[in-house]
Amino acid sequence: MGKKKNVVGVVYSTNPDFEYQFDEPEEVATLPPSQQRLRVSLDRHGRGGKQVTLVTGFIGTDADLQSLGRVLKSACGVGGSAKDGEIIVQGDHREKVVALLKQQGYGVKG
Repeated sequence: MGKKKNVVGVVYSTNPDFEYQFDEPEEVATLPPSQQRLRVSLDRHGRGGKQVTLVTGFIGTDADLQSLGRVLKSACGVGGSAKDGEIIVQGDHREKVVALLKQQGYGVKG
């Protein structure tokens, strides 16, 4: 037997043609690189004293964020993550990340 999704606000309907409407968050379309303004900074808060290069300000889909994060991490040869609109690259690679982002056409501050 399939599991029913919980619908907020509707308990039961006697209308046989009633269809539940789910509010799905819309994905933000990715802006072209020339319209993006990314900030590159060094961060060590909450990381046990380890340094990470933090790229914030990305506006776009999660898939495009993951793709850009993968490019930056592989170019620096380190690990990291890309989620919640920010890219984390392990280590202090600010100059390299800024150069790569400028080469791809992004507006970079930092």
